[in-house]
Amino acid sequence: MRPTTLLLALFVSVNLASAAEPVLGQQNKAAALTVAVAHPAERRWPETVPASGWLKPWHEAVIAAETDSLRVTAVLVDVGSVVSKGQPLVRLADETVRAELRSQEAALASARADLAKATANADRARKVQGSGVLSDEKINEYLIAEQTAMAGVESAEALLESQKIKLAKATILAVDDGLITSRSAQLGAVVSSGTELFRMIRQQRVEWQAEVSARYLPRIRQGLTATIVGPGDRRVKGTVRLVAPTVSTDTGRALAYVALPAAARPPIGLYVTGQIELETTAALTVPETALVLRDGIAYVFTVDADNRASRVRVETGRRNGSEVEILSGLNRSTGVVMTGGAFLSDKSFVRVTGDALVQLEKGESR
Repeated sequence: MRPTTLLLALFVSVNLASAAEPVLGQQNKAAALTVAVAHPAERRWPETVPASGWLKPWHEAVIAAETDSLRVTAVLVDVGSVVSKGQPLVRLADETVRAELRSQEAALASARADLAKATANADRARKVQGSGVLSDEKINEYLIAEQTAMAGVESAEALLESQKIKLAKATILAVDDGLITSRSAQLGAVVSSGTELFRMIRQQRVEWQAEVSARYLPRIRQGLTATIVGPGDRRVKGTVRLVAPTVSTDTGRALAYVALPAAARPPIGLYVTGQIELETTAALTVPETALVLRDGIAYVFTVDADNRASRVRVETGRRNGSEVEILSGLNRSTGVVMTGGAFLSDKSFVRVTGDALVQLEKGESR
């Protein structure tokens, strides 16, 4: 081939290549993803301590019989009943108690009559004392008889009071406001003193006995807010009322007693998880959708001024709802792809929608 022909061919190929570059660039830009970009948000989040433990009664009261050999004639409440202090729960047969009460009333009347007689004799003895009408021995006898009669009256009054108390105990009353959790009382059963009839949760108060790592113990104090996750992912908030002063030598964990609201009425006996909120600290956060997990490592995609997406490794921390705290890898001014990062590759071209950016920034400022 002649030199002139070769130079002409090279010139034509260079011009064709130059003309193709804008077309290829447009094709690359046309193939780019459209993404929503926003800056990480600055939040004030409480630091939390994970915990788990049993739901138990705040205080459990045992209601028992206080009299011997009386038959149950009526059971007035059942498991699940909400009762008030002083409310009748069980009635016992009281016929024999009433009979004994009448007997004691009669004994008291007799003792008072004996006292009246002894007092009259003692008064006469005191009037003639020293006159020689009665011997000193007889006078002392009348005075001692008066004292004995007075003691007899006091004894009869005490026995009568005891019978009245026994009669009152024939009706078993609630010792406090609360919720009946178990029932042993059976109609027709003859109970003895100390026989358990019911158990109740005082004031319907349930608490979470949360086990926490001992390293958090110095930072947990009375009054902190705690949250449990109950059945059906139902969240219930409570308050730390007491922190145990000891640590288990078996588990290296301590107990925090969390009072739960009575209105929540979580079931007793469940083992639940939750968290205790410590002090509130600053957090740099992004939506959970911004994270891309690859090989167990968390990444986000950032966008530079040339609309190029770069994959950045980040370290995550706390989570709150749909937001995740970023501990390292980002700063406040970085533009982060909020969704769709899983479809991007490092250094790929993206198109940022202005409307989406403005909308996300407005949501961030709430």
